[in-house]
Amino acid sequence: MEHVPVLLKEILAFLQEHPSLRSVLDCTLGLGGYSEAILESFESTEVYAVDQDSQALSFAKERLLPFGARFHPEKGNFASLPPAVTCNAPFDAMLFDLGVSNLQLVDEDRGFSFQSDGPLDMRMDREFRYSAADLVNSYSEREIADIFWKYGEERFSRQLARGIVRYREESGKIERTSTLVDIVRKTLPAPVQRKMGGHPARRIFQALRIAVNDEISILETGLHNIPDVAAPGALLVVVSYHSLEDRIVKNLFKKWREEGKGSIVTKRPLVPSDEEIEANHKSRSAKMRVFSFKPKRMEV
Repeated sequence: MEHVPVLLKEILAFLQEHPSLRSVLDCTLGLGGYSEAILESFESTEVYAVDQDSQALSFAKERLLPFGARFHPEKGNFASLPPAVTCNAPFDAMLFDLGVSNLQLVDEDRGFSFQSDGPLDMRMDREFRYSAADLVNSYSEREIADIFWKYGEERFSRQLARGIVRYREESGKIERTSTLVDIVRKTLPAPVQRKMGGHPARRIFQALRIAVNDEISILETGLHNIPDVAAPGALLVVVSYHSLEDRIVKNLFKKWREEGKGSIVTKRPLVPSDEEIEANHKSRSAKMRVFSFKPKRMEV
């Protein structure tokens, strides 16, 4: 399966500047593209990696088998790192890529994509109790509208929530991604859809995915825990894909700088080049921020 890591050249360039890259923590392993590139580029570096998606973890383990004992994958999410990872802290670099993996998008049974029909699921960890279908079929109109506005910044959140509740009342449960897309198309007037600059269901699928997986809370917790596993002089690299995530990262980096924990390396977020966007259209909304933790003081 094709997997193109976003802003990879830029990330490797930052890591090259570290004087001693002994160990890296990949907090969002996915299909293993970043971990593979790091292991290939730094022959003495070990990579510890976590992912909550068992399917992705299995794929990455197989892919990175040639690196043997230098690669240490574990199931879990970055809000609560497994003991097998934390016992090997501190790390010289930590990496977050907050996007959805290709594996999740192309597998119709996972229900992440608005471009194909499948069960309305969206759970990154299938052991989670609630799916997107549970949410849209049990939440009130106001609760659904709030999710669409808060996590998708969807201007038509109330109209769309009303359309979902109307469908439930007239036709029953919403269990397929295609059903939800049809509701969106029937709820929004055609001129509005043409002005949206993309698929009309894109923002509500994003919002539902964030809500189902509690992504914002997990991101905030995971980032706040990073100083506990960061070595002196460590680099933290975060690639985000929408304004909610980027705002959290930006504000936390500022807070850490004010607290004297280190410095912000990227004064402005780095974005993909035109060439990268042309080669990998999914990278178009990516923003990367880098923080450098304070190095250990040299004793005189």
